[in-house]
Parts: sequence; structure tokens; C-alpha cells
Amino acid sequence: MHQDPMGIRASLPTGSGTASYISLASLAAKTGADVARLPHTVKILLENIARRAGGRDVSVSDVEALAHWPNGGEAPLAFMPARVLMQDFTGVPAVVDLAAMRSAMQRAGADPQRVNPFVPVDLIIDHSVQVDRFGSPDAYAANLEWEYERNRERYALLNWAQQAFDGFRVVPPGMGICHQINLEHLGRVVIERDGWLFPDTLVGTDSHTPMINGLGVLGWGVGGIEAEAAMLGQPMFLPKPIVLGVRTRGELPPGTTATDLVLTLTQKLRAHGVVGKFVEFFGPGLSSLSIADRATLSNMSPEFGATATLFPVDANTLKYLRLTGRGDLVANVERYTREQGLFRIDDDAEPAFSEVLDLDLSQVEPSVAGPKRPQDRVALAAVAQSFQSAAEGAAAQVSAKEIARLDAEGGSAVGEIHKAPKEQLAHPGDANSVTHGSVVIAAITSCTNTSNPSVMIAAGLLAKKAVEAGLQSRPWVKTSLAPGSRVVTQYLDKAGLTPYLEKLGFNLVGYGCTTCIGNSGPLPKEVAELVKSNDLTVASVLSGNRNFEGRIHAQIKASYLASPPLVVAYALAGTVLGDLTRDPLGADGGGRPVYLKDIWPTAEEVETLIASSVLSEQFEVEYGRIFEGDDKWKSMPAPTGTLFEWTDDSTYVKEPPFFKAFADEPSAPGDIKGARALALLGDSITTDHISPAGGIGANSPAGKYLVEQGVPQAEFNSFGSRRGNHEVMMRGTFGNIRLRNAMAPGTEGPWTVHLPSGEQMSIYDAAMRYQAEGTPLVVIAGREYGSGSSRDWAAKGSALLGVKAVIAQSYERIHRSNLVCMGVLPLQFKNGESAHTLGLTGDESFAISGMAGGIESRQNATVVATRSDGSKTTFETTVRIDAPAEVEYFVNGGILDMVLRQLLQSKAEGHGEGRAGDV
Repeated sequence: MHQDPMGIRASLPTGSGTASYISLASLAAKTGADVARLPHTVKILLENIARRAGGRDVSVSDVEALAHWPNGGEAPLAFMPARVLMQDFTGVPAVVDLAAMRSAMQRAGADPQRVNPFVPVDLIIDHSVQVDRFGSPDAYAANLEWEYERNRERYALLNWAQQAFDGFRVVPPGMGICHQINLEHLGRVVIERDGWLFPDTLVGTDSHTPMINGLGVLGWGVGGIEAEAAMLGQPMFLPKPIVLGVRTRGELPPGTTATDLVLTLTQKLRAHGVVGKFVEFFGPGLSSLSIADRATLSNMSPEFGATATLFPVDANTLKYLRLTGRGDLVANVERYTREQGLFRIDDDAEPAFSEVLDLDLSQVEPSVAGPKRPQDRVALAAVAQSFQSAAEGAAAQVSAKEIARLDAEGGSAVGEIHKAPKEQLAHPGDANSVTHGSVVIAAITSCTNTSNPSVMIAAGLLAKKAVEAGLQSRPWVKTSLAPGSRVVTQYLDKAGLTPYLEKLGFNLVGYGCTTCIGNSGPLPKEVAELVKSNDLTVASVLSGNRNFEGRIHAQIKASYLASPPLVVAYALAGTVLGDLTRDPLGADGGGRPVYLKDIWPTAEEVETLIASSVLSEQFEVEYGRIFEGDDKWKSMPAPTGTLFEWTDDSTYVKEPPFFKAFADEPSAPGDIKGARALALLGDSITTDHISPAGGIGANSPAGKYLVEQGVPQAEFNSFGSRRGNHEVMMRGTFGNIRLRNAMAPGTEGPWTVHLPSGEQMSIYDAAMRYQAEGTPLVVIAGREYGSGSSRDWAAKGSALLGVKAVIAQSYERIHRSNLVCMGVLPLQFKNGESAHTLGLTGDESFAISGMAGGIESRQNATVVATRSDGSKTTFETTVRIDAPAEVEYFVNGGILDMVLRQLLQSKAEGHGEGRAGDV
């Protein structure tokens, strides 16, 4: 490392002495490139590879090519993040894989300790708390207690990992959400390590990792598989970056919030098309956006499809570092970024972007998004119409029938995780007011908005004014407050707003993702029964970032994303069928109508309260103890040692099969013959559809497996919590109750037809039957296949079911990569073609050729679909293995297989190049 073949190493004074850095100005002089005009995103990537030039992965010519961006050719960009961020749902399977690799090394007679993170890793336990108890002072304590009861085995594994692996830290339960903790504490902006200064960069096993971009830190979400490879020293080979600049001007008008802005931007960028691209904000309008506002925008990068959404470092960044207790970083950050041309000021020359869009902040209006996708922005006045249009669709009717069928069969139709008593309404008769359009969940949740004091203080002020006006939340609404940081409750308490939120039922229920990832918990018993018996289409409103079908709650077909103050407003209204811009929220003590405009706080009120209530000491106190954990965590029994002790009786953590029958050399790639379609799917199939995170039905394949293992239904927990057990996860693949497979018309859920028998059965049972018959499988889909969360089990589960190829019209970035990294071939229909235009029904047998002679990135593959009558349809597809490095991953059967082979074949002792601490 640090061979400096280009002679561009320089030094800067720091608080601890003098540190080396790679000088971009010197690089510009050496190459003749106009580095100063590069987007900040490209400058950070350029520094990353220039610092590693002359090593294993980066040549001088690679650096020169990127320095002349966008004209420097198509040289590979071997990006190596400075650190890795994980949450527990994705972190547990990653730890299981690393533990399995250690076991494989031991079996092969090699040193298992060579399987160790080569870059620092932080794992935050934030995805496991569920909203069981709500609307009561003891909700937080009760929910945390049940979280520990449900997840003790998983937490013991993570406790083992932090002592077994070097540079692996775990933030215990009850501390906050990974992205908010990353923004408020973990982010360094500039790292000083081993005598070097360089930009803080990261990848995270959650698609909302780009939230840190709001702080000027370049990071993005990857699948757990890619993150594991980065932890083991493998760079991420990126194509030449496409960077879209967003020219920002104006200021947000009164009455609007950062949430309204992000929903507007999500709609705008999704319509424009930014999948696989980097987005970077510039222009004088940035100075009016706080770091919290910027982070809200960056958080939603996966919703509009961008890889990352960077806000360059500027004066607001330094101010935020001081506020959040990181003032000791400011000197290095300012000195380094100014020296490198990475510090933004309003008078900067416009960078040379790939393309530019304009964003006028003054044109933003109050909005929500829904009822099914985050990019479907709806003006506040039009919510009722959007709900009615969606509710009248045929799909909603199918959903209602399927929920009833699942419930009749004893399945978990409402996504319940159990092991907690069901809440009941204080006055059961209140449930009788629930009808179509009723809001049954109103949740202030998710790091997207709870990281932003402006919208959280606004929610508290609106609650205060509502209580003072005599309003109450409707009794059928399940209300909850789940911040992403313990600091939030500190400043709400300091501002005197907590009592008013609690008066409206927004009691603290936990510090975690909760409702935003589907951990909303069951509806009150009476409400759930009424929704089912009357076949009602009801709604949820949450301050989150995702509202895909079946994600928030299985009984709720319409979900809207909204700012925290609007969440409170909808709890007061109790329905989405009104117009909050015109209709009253309720009546005061004298029977007079109270409107939203009457209780909406002014910007001045919010800013004044933030100034007096959000204090640096709050961050210092909370983050000074972030890694300690409570007594439950400290006293938890956990295994120790280099190797994890696998047990046959565990239903949470099992050694996966990926490395058990490991071959020293990979098999040569071949063509696929005699394949059958497992599913024929439509557009926007998300990773939630492919690998659900919610409840496990008793009669589902996963439920039957757990029963066979002696697990009572009350202890099933969720798919998300059982991601360390491949037996559960492969049985749950394509198990979402909202999945619609055209091969099984008239059904909704995990159903398909086995061919040629024609028998309808679960997708898992069909896959196992095909495996016994030696039949390879394909999945056929439409546009945006694999959108949503960076869920590695969507790819792992597909591979374990025997899916050899997916043929789709387009892919979301992370899932396409995950498929390659698991040895599943992603094929893409040519432009203008689809299953529909080609007349594919899923009844055909498929032959895929073009790989037997060797694979090249983005080559063509020929597909021949043969019908039962012998007629054929032949069409060309593009092999979406996008980079030469990915070819190596695929040929090895997956990236982890490749890394393990490299470790076993290497004769060198120790970790070698790229270990934790190296840069």
C-alpha cells in the first residue's frame, strides 16, 4: 500500500502531528487533467484509487483515466471503502457466512483467523424491535423485553462476533437506527488512520446507507454479500460513474418540510431515471438546507434509484459536527477538504456533471406519497382521490380474499410475530367506527425523518396545539413514536413537547426501524377482526421511506409516507378520505371546528425551539455510552473463541450449505438446458416480495419446518429475525402474501404450478420437486426487478431453490449485483421486448445458450422457449454481468466462494494487503 508511483503524496499538519495524503492538485499537475472541475463524487473516488495505485487492484493508468473523467475511457474503478456499516437483519447472515468460512478454513487445515474483516465494521442492532405495546408509558420497556426474548440466539451470535473478529463493533439494542447513528456519531467526514488523511467512505448492508451523504461522506448500500467481500479485502469494481447534478436554488416556502421536499425530489428523479447513477447537489440553495434536511434527501436515494446522493462538505457540515459532539474533527475536516477542493462555497464554479436538473425549493408543496410506492407523490388535497383509485382496483379485492383464506388456514395473515399479548382498545366499541379509508396506524418512525429536529419539533408543536385545542387521536389509530436516536427524546423532553405527544398516544415504543420495515406489530384485536370480517381497505400513515405492498402490515393495503407533523394530523383525523387542507381535524371543547392550518407551527416557532432545545451535550451524553448496552446485553451468555460452535437444535443460527461441499476449483460455466419457470412476475417486484421480513404463517413451508423442529407458533418470530437459518429462509423465498405469479392465476401469495404435471403448490414445494427431478429453474419478471431493500436473502434464497437465471426487463442495482454474487445469471430482455410481447406464459421449457465457451460482461445470451406443442420462441437477452470482475465472481459460483478459494490457495501468512488499519 501507499507506493505512490505517481509522486503525489503530500503532508498536512493535524492535532496529532503531521499526516500524509494524496494531493489531488499534484495529481492534476501530473496528468494535465482539470481535476478542480470534477464533481465532488468523482474527486472522492479518484482519491480512493490514487491512494492505492501500484497495488493489487489499481494501476497508474486507471488513475489517469478517472482523472480525465468523463473522457478517460472505461478503465475499471476498484473502489475500497474505508469502513462497513451493518444492521442486524443483514448483519446476522453476514456474520453467519464469515463464521461458516472460518469453519471451512478449519476443515481445509488452514488458519481460520485469516477470515477477518480487513476494514473496520460497525453493526447496529436496530431492525428487531416491534411495536407490540403502544400508547402507554411502559411501551418502550415492554417492547425491548420482548425483543430480547425473541432474539436471544441472534444476539448471542453478534456478541460472539465482536470478540471473535478484529475491528468489529456492535451497537446493542435500544440505542437507535444505524443510519441515524452513522450520521450523528460514526461519520468522520475525514479519517486520520495510520499516519494518513483521506475521505471517510463506506458501504452498508442497508439500501438507505446514502443518508450519510448528507454529511459529505460518500457511501451507499450494497448487498450483504458484497459487504462481506469488502470486509475480506475485495474492492468493488464500479463502472465509469455517471453523475447527475441537481442545481438547487430558492428556499422552502412556509408550511412545507424537508419531507415534502424529499417526496418531490423522489418523484422527479424516479421519473427522470437515475438508477445506477450518482446524484450530487450544488448551487447557492444548499446553504439554506441544514445537514438534517440534506440527510433526509440522501436517505431516499434507493427510492429514486440513485447509487448515492452527495452533498459536498461546507460550513453547515462543520456546524453540524460541532453540534453533535464531534468538534474535535472540525480542524482536520476543514483543512483537508479545503486543500483538496472538496469544500463547497456558494461562489464555486459549476462542476462538469454528466447532466444537470434544476430544483427550485420555492415550488415545493405539502405532500404525501402512496398508497403503494414512495415515488408516487400526492399533493395533500388529493390524498382521498389517490386512495379511492387504488382501493377500486381488482388487486385489492384479490388481496382481501387471500387474507381471509390464509387466516382460515391458520396462517399469519396479519404479519404477527407473537410472543406478546395482543393489545385491545380501551373501549372495544370504538372499533365499529373503522371503515374504508380509516387510518389504523400512524407512526412517527424511521431515520429518514426522526434524524431531523425541524420535523420532529414540528410534530411536537402540532401535538401541543392540538391538545390545547381539545383534540384527541381517534381511538382506533395505533399510534407510535420510534426515533432513530436517543437524542430525539432528550430534545423533545427539553422542549416540553413529550407530554403532548403522549397525550395523543405517541408514546416512545422503541429506538429502531419498527413500522418502516414492517415491525408494526398486530393491530388491536377488535380493529383486526373488523377489518377482516368487513373486508375493509384501511390505511397507514408513517414518516418512513418505504410503503410497498405488504410491507407495513399485511392487513393494510394503502400506506402513505408523510412528515411527522402530518402523521400526527392523520391520527387526529382518523381517515385518509378527507382533505386536510379544507376539512376540520375535529372540534374543540365548544364544538367549533379545528383545521390543520389552525395548529400548524410556524417556521419561526420551530427554529426558536430547536435553538433552545437541541444541544451538543445531548449528543455527547448519548453517544458516550453507545457501545455499552443495558444490563440485559452485558449479562447475556454468549459463546467465545475463534470458531463459532454450531448446534443442530438451533432454529435461528445454522451453518449454511454454501461451503460444506467446497471444490478447490470452480466448474466451467455452461449453458442451461431443460429449465422450467418457477414464477412469471410483473413490474416492481421488490426484495420484500422475494424475501419477506414479516410474520411466518403456520401452514407456510417455513412454518411447517419450525413446527417440525418443535417451535410453537407463538415463538415463530419473523423471517427477518431468522435470517441466520437457511432452512427457514429458503422456504420463505417468494413467500410474500402479496406476490402475484401469473403462472397461478386467481391466487395471491407464494403459489406456482409444477410442470408438466400442472399441479398447483407452494413455490418452495415446487422448487424442491424440480430439484429432485434435476430440473434447473428460471424466474421471468418485468421492470425494476429486485427494487427495495438490499436483501441478500432475495438472491441467496433464489440460488438455494435452484434458480439458475432470472430474465427481467430491468433490475435494481443491488439485487442484480447480489444475483451475480450468488452465481445466479441475470438476463435482461432487449429493449421493447418482454414476456408479454414474446407471448411467454411460463408453461414453456427454456434453454439458455452462449455461456459454455466462456463469459464476457454484457454479452448476449440466446433463450429458446419451447411450448408443450413443440413450437418455439427464440430471443436474445443481455447478460447483466456488468464488469470483468463480476465474471470472475460468477464463474466461481459466487464472490464468497472466490474469496475462500483465494484464501485457501494463498501461501502467505497473516492477512496480507488490505487488512483493517490499512488504507
